[in-house]
Amino acid sequence: KDFVDEFVVVPLPHWKGPDDVLHLMSLISPVDHDLAVVYSRLLPVPFREWLLRRGIRLLEVSDSEFETMACNILAVSPRKCIMISGNPQTKQMLEDKGIEVWEYRGEEISKKGAGGPTCLTRPHLREKV
Repeated sequence: KDFVDEFVVVPLPHWKGPDDVLHLMSLISPVDHDLAVVYSRLLPVPFREWLLRRGIRLLEVSDSEFETMACNILAVSPRKCIMISGNPQTKQMLEDKGIEVWEYRGEEISKKGAGGPTCLTRPHLREKV
């Protein structure tokens, strides 16, 4: 059984240097097949254009909420997600698009450890939608 339809290589930004723990889920979190939360200021231009060509709508995280991991969101099913509390702009933006949002307090486990909800879970197999 095939699990991958397409494999896309995305270069990551240098941002705070080579020792910074920055990965793709720090910059984009899909919440449905056609909708993703992003921080475009650090997304490589070709990747951002690829998303738009595929018809994926981008919900932009603010600079201040990027710093508090608002872009690191775990979709548990289409249009249902878990995010760190304390990012009211991003939460409202999601809810305005009909996304059900569950929050958790991440001051200790996430913000001090620099790992959002996608970092705190193991990969899981999803049904193709």
